[in-house]
Amino acid sequence: MADWLDVIFRAILFLIVLFIITKILGKKQISQLSMFEYVTGITIGNIGAEVVTGLEQEIHLGIIALVTTAAIPFLSGLITMKSKKMRNMIDGKGTIFIQDGKIMEDNLKKERYTIDEFLELLRKKNVFDISEVQYAVLEAAGDLNVLLKKEYRPLTPKDLHMKVASDKQPQVVIMDGEILLEPLATMGRSRQWLHTELRKLGVTVENVFIGQVNSFGEVTVDLYDDLLQVASPQERPLLYATMKKCQADLELFALGTDNESAKQMYTDNSIKLQNAIDRVAHILKS
Repeated sequence: MADWLDVIFRAILFLIVLFIITKILGKKQISQLSMFEYVTGITIGNIGAEVVTGLEQEIHLGIIALVTTAAIPFLSGLITMKSKKMRNMIDGKGTIFIQDGKIMEDNLKKERYTIDEFLELLRKKNVFDISEVQYAVLEAAGDLNVLLKKEYRPLTPKDLHMKVASDKQPQVVIMDGEILLEPLATMGRSRQWLHTELRKLGVTVENVFIGQVNSFGEVTVDLYDDLLQVASPQERPLLYATMKKCQADLELFALGTDNESAKQMYTDNSIKLQNAIDRVAHILKS
């Protein structure tokens, strides 16, 4: 076999082998690497490159070396799942840089970080004032996680004692003008239902670049033609407005009648409807 054909064959073969090994090792191997996994990844890459270009090397020996090297982090992963001591030794553990608002200078020196490098990490977390930080830790994978002091954290609906509707993952039901049946089936919806919702928006499937169904069952679309404007779903606002109108009408009926039993009936039902509105307003108005 010609050398150039041999190199092509080896490259394809080892690409497949490396892909299989990576799938076995899992997503962790390609996301946040520990120091041990980082060293293992470099070693596997070097072995693959050496065997692909080194025509004097035996292919089966290279595959054995790859599998052996890959088996080490696989086995260590099983061990670290069972033992925290081994996990700390192999994967490492986080280093606290700020504790209760105080910078831990010794820990910065231990990890060989200058104050400029530390400030850069904070800026990547959108923190420009150290005095706002309550706690900061450098994780074993090298990421800095920051907890702001309570007065500097963003407000949440819970802080304001507000009720908000729970969200579910939106489902993409149209992509490139084609209906995706699997997401529709997951939500218990049909193709006919989707066409009905699109007619309400005044669009056809062929004009839709991407279409989603949100947690409230409303269809939102983005069209190929960016100049066309599509109205937002109005079912929830209309329902809220209708309920408010009915409640106001009941109050007017109570004020407009001299019959005491009718007045009491209208008043009671007005209060019940207002209570119902209060319970669902955070859903209908969101």
